[in-house]
Amino acid sequence: QVQLVESGGGLVQAGGSLRLSCAASGRTLSSYAIGWFRQASGKVREFVATISWNSGIMYYADSVKGRFTISRDNAKNTVYLQMNGLKPEDTAVYYCGAGANPTPAYFGSWGQGTQVTVSS
Repeated sequence: QVQLVESGGGLVQAGGSLRLSCAASGRTLSSYAIGWFRQASGKVREFVATISWNSGIMYYADSVKGRFTISRDNAKNTVYLQMNGLKPEDTAVYYCGAGANPTPAYFGSWGQGTQVTVSS
């Protein structure tokens, strides 16, 4: 089973940018679709973006379209989430997960998460 580790979170002002990374250990990422999800305090985990194993298919939540970009580098065994134009409502713990395909409903193998806090 693939093990995932997120990094890159932090505190940023509204309008700023962050790039999150999701690295794999134990197994290669290249066999999996990878997704970013987030969970704000007191809320359920929600889908942010997913990417197929070969970057051919990407899905985005409406709330982040045009601001966030998911990408992957299979040679580095890493998936990224570039977040621009951050808003206070983007504040959450961000998790990456693995799935057999990029459909958001079928993800698991969650990492420990990385906190993103956007101040107004």
